[in-house]
Order: sequence, then structure tokens, then C-alpha cells
Amino acid sequence: MSRKHVNKGTAPRKGDLPTKDCVVCNRPFTWRAKWARDWDSITTCSDRCRGERRRKGSTAEPSP
Repeated sequence: MSRKHVNKGTAPRKGDLPTKDCVVCNRPFTWRAKWARDWDSITTCSDRCRGERRRKGSTAEPSP
């Protein structure tokens, strides 16, 4: 029987992970392992912000 969880080694400290600012809510968010391949294209911090961006039809940069 295979193991469900795979040991990825020692985890980096939260402060050592890269961060970005969300284009919708302007809050900072940190890198997640599931975003490893797409980190350059990730622009929103959550599904809620992504949905809000779609509802407004905004593809431009955030307003100040």
C-alpha cells in the first residue's frame, strides 16, 4: 500500500518564502507548493479575489 503523504524534506521558514501583492485586494500573499510551476503567473491571493476580478472584468493593474 502506498503512502498518502510524501516527505518533501525540511520545510523552509515562512519568512524565507517569496511574497507578492494581490492585484485585487493589495494584500501580500506568500508562495505555496501547489503554485510552484505557476508562481510567475499567479496574481491573486485567493479564489474569492480571482472571482471578484472576473466579475469586474479587470485585467489591468490594481488601483492605488
